[in-house]
Amino acid sequence: MTTEHPTPEPASPEPPTTEPSAPISTSPVRRAGSPGRIGAWVAISIVPVLSILLALLIGSLLIIASSLVTAKGQLDLGLPLVAYKSLFLGAFGSDKGIVSTLQAAAPLVFTGLAVGVGFKAGLFNIGGSGQVLMGGFSAALVGAAVGGQPVPIAVTIALVAGALGGAVYGFIPGFLKAFTGAHEVVSTIMLNSLASFVIVGLVNDILKITGPTFARTADVGNATLPVIVGRNGTIGILLALAVVPIVYFLLWRTTLGFEIRTVGANPSAARYAGMSPRALIVITMSLCGLFAGIGGSMEILSIGYYPAIFGSTIGFAGITVALLGRAHPVGILLGAILLGAMRAGAPAMQVDAKVPVELIDVIQGLILLFLAAEVVMRRAFRIRARGVAPEELQTVTRSYGEGTV
Repeated sequence: MTTEHPTPEPASPEPPTTEPSAPISTSPVRRAGSPGRIGAWVAISIVPVLSILLALLIGSLLIIASSLVTAKGQLDLGLPLVAYKSLFLGAFGSDKGIVSTLQAAAPLVFTGLAVGVGFKAGLFNIGGSGQVLMGGFSAALVGAAVGGQPVPIAVTIALVAGALGGAVYGFIPGFLKAFTGAHEVVSTIMLNSLASFVIVGLVNDILKITGPTFARTADVGNATLPVIVGRNGTIGILLALAVVPIVYFLLWRTTLGFEIRTVGANPSAARYAGMSPRALIVITMSLCGLFAGIGGSMEILSIGYYPAIFGSTIGFAGITVALLGRAHPVGILLGAILLGAMRAGAPAMQVDAKVPVELIDVIQGLILLFLAAEVVMRRAFRIRARGVAPEELQTVTRSYGEGTV
């Protein structure tokens, strides 16, 4: 005899609560301990600011040491204050100084972008010097050919020629990197020397014009950059200010920019996602050469001709600008203004404090040294990275052959 158990009745559903449910947040979740946007900017700015301060401190020691010669054999502990005050006033103390600062900073913006955009793709474009020379040389030749045209047409054609000349010279190491694995640092260093020697030979022996006491190309005529403010403020200042938002939009608001940054972060993941790392390397290096070529064109078109010995250092200074600006267009603009101010204020420092202008090159070199030693800087001053990875520094210190396609 079996005993039947009654089937339990299903429990009645609980009545809905009258309290409203919490709204679902659509904002991105911030990882614990990670900085916000402002905190991230502060974190990545600490080392550049410290690098500038340390470079100025060591520069002060050198200035004090130089007072043994300039101050009748006596140490002048107050000479650094006089020198830096004159440097600041020479760069920002007058309308003329401000214009000179912006004019000196304009080509540095382009050479800084020539390095910074390469960092985003995991490339170290140390060939800015050769690309500057090739861009300036191309602009000089084409500018002389169209120098009789109206100013807007002549300037535009000369600048485009300079940009294409630099882009072609950037294409070469990009192609070698993408299809042979040749490291861009080695190939661009070799191309720097090649551009320098070839152009000097061409200007001295083939393209030299008769008349001047030194070898140079023909005048560019109406292709000379027009002055728009002060005595020497050319239209290049406006070009430098305009290119910053353009590059920002390219890198963070376009598909090409996303692919460039993805290749720089992880080439294997980019390839798996359907991107072509090889093509992007070639495009990025060509783009870097284009920016450097424009910077060189601005220098030459401001002079009006190409001298056989063109001793511009804006190509190498672009490395310092890019590292100071953390490879960000806005940061590069600020870094270029800093270095431009040093160049513009150096003559006043030499006149007032009797400190040679070559000290500026020493300070810039020290800034670059401290920036490259970021890991040491963070450990020495106990600075936490707080989740901020100096990607441009990783590109600089990448070992030979690593990350080739």
